[in-house]
Amino acid sequence: MSQDRLTGLDAAFLHLESGGAHMHVAAVMTFDGDPPPYDDLAAHVEGRLHLVPRYRQKLAFVPYGQGRPKWVDDPHFNLRYHVRHTALPRPGTDTELKRLAGRLFAQPLDRQKPLWEIWLVEGLDRGRFALLSKTHHALVDGVSGVDIASVLFDAAPDPDPPLDPPPAWVARPEPSSSELLAEALLERATVPAEAVRGLRALTRAPRQVAAKAVEAAAGVGALAWAGVRAAPPSPFNVPIGPHRRYTWVDADLDRFKAIKNGLGGTLNDAVLAAVTLALGAYLRRKGEDTEGLVLKAMVPVSVRVDAERGALGNRVAAMYAPLPVGLTEPEEVFAEIHTAMGNLKQSGQAVGAQRLTEIADFAPTTIMSQAARLQARQRLFNLVVTNVPGPQVELYLLGRRLAGLYPVVPLAQRQALGIAIMSYHGRLGFGLLGDYDAMPDLEELGDDLGRAVDALAVAADAQGTARRPARARKPSAKTPAAT
Repeated sequence: MSQDRLTGLDAAFLHLESGGAHMHVAAVMTFDGDPPPYDDLAAHVEGRLHLVPRYRQKLAFVPYGQGRPKWVDDPHFNLRYHVRHTALPRPGTDTELKRLAGRLFAQPLDRQKPLWEIWLVEGLDRGRFALLSKTHHALVDGVSGVDIASVLFDAAPDPDPPLDPPPAWVARPEPSSSELLAEALLERATVPAEAVRGLRALTRAPRQVAAKAVEAAAGVGALAWAGVRAAPPSPFNVPIGPHRRYTWVDADLDRFKAIKNGLGGTLNDAVLAAVTLALGAYLRRKGEDTEGLVLKAMVPVSVRVDAERGALGNRVAAMYAPLPVGLTEPEEVFAEIHTAMGNLKQSGQAVGAQRLTEIADFAPTTIMSQAARLQARQRLFNLVVTNVPGPQVELYLLGRRLAGLYPVVPLAQRQALGIAIMSYHGRLGFGLLGDYDAMPDLEELGDDLGRAVDALAVAADAQGTARRPARARKPSAKTPAAT
């Protein structure tokens, strides 16, 4: 199939974009120092676009829905449409930046143009500036997005200039509707033949095939059973509109490492435990009965291998993680999540999700569209919680240090809250995106998250102290040693 054809998963994000849901991933990035001149930033981006040619391409839709869209060069590409410039009103604090981010993330990307934007934001206090980025989920997932973002940044304030100028870009001719239709129909006719050849090759190793088939069947079964059980009702599962609120919480990565070491689990366990404690406190403050309540979080899992790092498109699967918000003790919450996540890994949910993702590549577009509408009507999970490892070295943009990195995960229909987490240079940035009307107190949830991290840190320190053996006190000159 054409390498420019959207995969089934990429296309699914287009089908999900309706009813107020905007399917773009995004980020807020804050920098130390004065903002660069807009022309300098535009020239900097233009000088590196040859490293990400997809950013000069737009979607071409196959007539009559006879195939998934494909990426084609945009003959009218205008860099200054995508690299934009704005400023905050006084006093230019983080509060004003969060409000601006909520407004910009609420605006859909134009499908007639390449699906990305970068905003240069001036007027931030304490000698800072910001970049706000938006990229459609059909173009990039969270993990590959880290690699693409790194194209614009340097690992030193004064990097060596490139040896050669970037190559001149000339758009390839845009295909006509009849060409798009003919190509899609040809691919549909040849893909089964390719599948038969692949099956013939696989049958040469029947033991390996049998093992993989059993693994895949078990994984799909585990995923299907997890999805059949509907998520419980919650204030987060209501009809959403097109408007958004956004806030972030900044945390110390070493503190989370101390939490997972002290309580005996993984970093992801610590992150999910903090989210669980915060959601429970938030719901109880709103008068919700959380006794025995376990919310379901959809946790995207990257299935991108090292050879695919830097490639665009989506290589993610999904697991459904339980969040026991009815529990209030940090140690108990952590232990419950640690056990549950271990069971999920053993159940093969991620394997099953990957197999279903691969099957989606062969599904007709009409079926994918209907499946997206069905997902929007079902309450399979309460919210998305995604944790993406980011770069652990300091990055620079035109000599200015990247100080903070806060990600954004899009909201699906009837999903009023999404939480994205990304690590960067010893910090963890929690990005909370909420529907404007359903989550008017999003900042309070951010405060709950900060207190949850504090509570887990105290619990982990207490556990570590309890496990450490008491030191024998050395005898002093005034106190003779016991015989």
